[in-house]
Amino acid sequence: MPRTPAPRPSASPALDARVALLRQAAHTEPRLEGVLLYGSWTTGEADAYSDIEAYLFLGEEHAGTFDGPGFLRALGPPALAHTNQFGILAVVFDDDLMRGEFHFEEAGAGIAAVDGWQGMVHLPDPAAAVLLDRTGRLTEAAARLTAPLAPEPAESAAHLTGELANWTLMLAHLLARREDARAHNLLHAMVAPLQLKLCRLLRGTTDHWLTPSRAAEDDLPAADLARYTATTARLEAAALRDAARASWQWSRELAAKARGRWGTPVPEALYARIAGLLARD
Repeated sequence: MPRTPAPRPSASPALDARVALLRQAAHTEPRLEGVLLYGSWTTGEADAYSDIEAYLFLGEEHAGTFDGPGFLRALGPPALAHTNQFGILAVVFDDDLMRGEFHFEEAGAGIAAVDGWQGMVHLPDPAAAVLLDRTGRLTEAAARLTAPLAPEPAESAAHLTGELANWTLMLAHLLARREDARAHNLLHAMVAPLQLKLCRLLRGTTDHWLTPSRAAEDDLPAADLARYTATTARLEAAALRDAARASWQWSRELAAKARGRWGTPVPEALYARIAGLLARD
């Protein structure tokens, strides 16, 4: 039987309204077997700038032919609709520039895969996240995603310290090669998120584990944000090299704290050699 959870208000009336439109459109579309929201609306963190994000599960015979962009017009006229680099239908709604990300999947395999989301997706209120469920399978699967994300500290710390050494060594090589643009991207896109994760692990603030920069201003002490800021730089050779050195120094300090708390292995000789490479002009 279809399941229609009661609406839940958020801090974004516009997003609430669009969720209601999606629920209504889904219930009138017989080719859909289930619809599951994820993202900030489901965790109670939505605001005026939040996106709408959903999985839409189709009957097997319709999965390859369903007109996703056409269906989503029920939510508002699109200013943009395209399949992004991850194979997700990305939409920008014309009336308010709200972004949307929509996965259209075959219901059998797609709903079965929801079980594998444990540890990656957190649904505090699965009943609100499930907008449509014609069989009950989606509700059952979503109910297993109520546990908050909780990375195992010792294992996660060991992984993160290893990653930081690996990518910072690459950073040092790129700087030596004078590939500053590539080094700039690596420092900010690869190294910084790993540092923020390790910092969150040490501070016990892992609620935003998968996107460690999210709400960092609220979750982390000002001193940590200052250390993070010191690892950022404009694309200018001297500033970039200063930021890279500051970044590695912070990584080493975080690794030392992880060793003291969880016994995380720290290859000091390698760390010193990386520091030596970064010290060069």
